[in-house]
Amino acid sequence: VQLVESGGGLVQAGGSLRLSCTASRSTLTLNRMRWYRQAPGKKRELVASISSGGSTDYADSVNGRFTISRDNAKNTVYLQMDSLKPEDTAVYYCYADAGIAATLVYWGQGTQVTVSS
Repeated sequence: VQLVESGGGLVQAGGSLRLSCTASRSTLTLNRMRWYRQAPGKKRELVASISSGGSTDYADSVNGRFTISRDNAKNTVYLQMDSLKPEDTAVYYCYADAGIAATLVYWGQGTQVTVSS
C-alpha cells in the first residue's frame, strides 16, 4: 500500500491547514490510520489516530485543536489542524496498519508543516 500525503505548507500562528493522506487501495482494508510528526532533533511522535470503526484519539498537545477523519469512499484520511502554534512545526507522516495484530505497517513520505510566529 502506498500512502501519499499532501496539504503541508507555511502558515502563521493561529492559522489552519488540512493534511490529506490518500491510500493506493481501499482504506476499508486498513485498520488504524494515524498521523505522526517529527520536529528537527526530536523523536517521531503520535499526533492522532482513527480506527476502522471511526474511534479517534489525540495527543494531549493537539487535543481540541486537531481533528482526524477518514473517508473510505475516497481512500483518504485527513488531519484538520486549527489554532496552529510554532511548536506544531514538523514533518507530518501518515501511517496505516493492516492484518491481524497490525502486522502490516505502511508509512507515507511525509509533508512539511511550518508555523511562523
